[in-house]
Amino acid sequence: MAKTDFFPTRRGLIASAAAATLLRPGSAGAAANAASWTKAAYEQAMKDSGRPVSLTDGQFDAIQKRRPAALKRIEAYLKERLGSADPAVLRAFSEVPREYYHYQYPEHHATPGEAYEDTPKPWALGYGSALSDYLGQAYMTQVCQPKPGDVTLEIGTGSGFQSSLLSRIVKDSYSIEIIEPLGKAVGKIFAPLGYDNVHSKVGDGYYGWPEVEGGFDIIIVTCAATFVPQELLKQMKPGGRMVIPIGQPFKRGQVLYIYTKDADGKVHSKRDMGVFFIPMTGAIAKAQQKISDTQ
Repeated sequence: MAKTDFFPTRRGLIASAAAATLLRPGSAGAAANAASWTKAAYEQAMKDSGRPVSLTDGQFDAIQKRRPAALKRIEAYLKERLGSADPAVLRAFSEVPREYYHYQYPEHHATPGEAYEDTPKPWALGYGSALSDYLGQAYMTQVCQPKPGDVTLEIGTGSGFQSSLLSRIVKDSYSIEIIEPLGKAVGKIFAPLGYDNVHSKVGDGYYGWPEVEGGFDIIIVTCAATFVPQELLKQMKPGGRMVIPIGQPFKRGQVLYIYTKDADGKVHSKRDMGVFFIPMTGAIAKAQQKISDTQ
């Protein structure tokens, strides 16, 4: 799903699958596994995902040196906005190598040097999609309240970073991308990191993923919808949560909403904060046009 999000009103780790598989979060060796993320591991994972890249030792080291400061910004931001920083969210950010997701897909060009920037912002991926700013992603991840046994659904895979973050916390992370060339390319990036609990497909997120038995504990929509798709509400489990931006395409005034479903299946909504996202496309646009035609 094409997306660029930015929040104007607010200011493992891994080795290639060919070399090693990331230990699941919370395991005794997960922290030590961070030492496996070397320049060679990064280049091999990129090659295995069909996105070969070559860096000098100095370039790779410079990227890694910026990482601790970015993690401190995330922690400070979550404490400022939400009162505390969820240790599971911070751990996920420390385990997932953001530089791996910086890539211009139409040009087949890796841009790892953009990772962990001092002033967080979205970065273009091509096809009208973007890697969202890391403070916004941290906020939405914590608001979702992910837990180890959860099954999550993301509408708008984009770079794959958000689903990767969730996969380090939850049982299974599902994601749908409507842009076919982007969805097919990004679908190849998870296995080289050993993220075997990420499941992605090309499709229209308006319909959710009804084939997943039992539905979802969390649904995170990373594109602006003009209204809440009923299929997503149906697929939200009792006790579940959905985080979704609601508003008009390419206009200010979009608002992040949090929907919850109680044990009796009743849905409740809460207005959260102002946001700005690229619009949800596909069936929702056609449905909105029908609504407009009848008014």
